[in-house]
Amino acid sequence: MESGNLRCGRRLITSETGRGEVVKIEGRISFLGEVNPKEGKLYDGRSIKGKVLIAEGAKGSTVGAYVIYALKYYGNQPLAIIFEEETDPIVVSGCVMAGITHGDMFGKLDLRDGDVVDVWEEDGKLCLGISKTPP
Repeated sequence: MESGNLRCGRRLITSETGRGEVVKIEGRISFLGEVNPKEGKLYDGRSIKGKVLIAEGAKGSTVGAYVIYALKYYGNQPLAIIFEEETDPIVVSGCVMAGITHGDMFGKLDLRDGDVVDVWEEDGKLCLGISKTPP
């Protein structure tokens, strides 16, 4: 891995520290229909268990909060959910109920599946220490 840089979002919603592999979704995620909480997988089969899930933002149903909580209930929660843009109250409530680290307003993150990031809180913001996998 090649050393990357530090990026902090505008806000920290909930906080745990750790290191995880990135699973990146291009666009917005709908937790209802695009995430299987019993398996901890996305609709396309990629596992998010223990990983850092990165998306532009969220879309969809108010049931999304319960899908996020169900990820925790089944032991399949991601280490963190990171949004490049502003979050919404549904995702915030799901992450708070499940104790999943969540931050937003990172701007466009040049990351891909398999990259590794460190996640921590600093001055009320969620920060990522970015390591890139070789192309």
